[in-house]
Amino acid sequence: MALLALEGIEAAYGASQALFGVDLEVAEGEVVALMGRNGMGKTTTIRVACGMMPARAGRVAFEGRDITRLPAHRVARLGVGLVPEGRRCFAPLTVEENLLAAARPGAWDLASVAELFPRLAERRDQRAISLSGGEQQMLAIGRALMTNPRLLILDEATEGLAPVVRQEIWTAIARLKADTGLALLVVDKSLKELARVADRAVILERGRSVWRGTLDAMDREVTDRYLGV
Repeated sequence: MALLALEGIEAAYGASQALFGVDLEVAEGEVVALMGRNGMGKTTTIRVACGMMPARAGRVAFEGRDITRLPAHRVARLGVGLVPEGRRCFAPLTVEENLLAAARPGAWDLASVAELFPRLAERRDQRAISLSGGEQQMLAIGRALMTNPRLLILDEATEGLAPVVRQEIWTAIARLKADTGLALLVVDKSLKELARVADRAVILERGRSVWRGTLDAMDREVTDRYLGV
């Protein structure tokens, strides 16, 4: 049984339909890459999965339980952690306050987050607004981990960051896979980096699931057709 399963998901922004039948599964301990060009429905799919947007049709299940109509806060309490696009840290709060604001009991605490991202420990008393973009992204990931999720969703977690910071975050993602067994759903454009961590990929095209398989099976024809600019 999949940890997270989306079946035939349709969703719309008012009269404008964005998803036309998305199917997606993430198993326990699995890393799945959600891919596609910009505007193909990746963030909308995540919003539906997290209860932040209603599905017009289809079903969302977590551990076999139908959560299609659950509000976002109840989905989060079931064990779904989200690192949203754009980071969205609490700007006036310190690093430590941002982390504690989301904390729930479990293995992830201030010490374990600091071990994953030592920079956050160095800046624990700084306000989030004073951090660099890369540090804010680390903080957003740490905040999501502090909820002690069973599934962590990362929406463009390395977008727009300096190469050295991108590498730090990819290293952290690899550690999460290797050391924790945490299930991950990762939205990103870097085939090279995704190939190192993802067990499978699902590609969206115009709001539909059009391809799924391992990264090794993603040949030039697939990348040119669905991922090329």
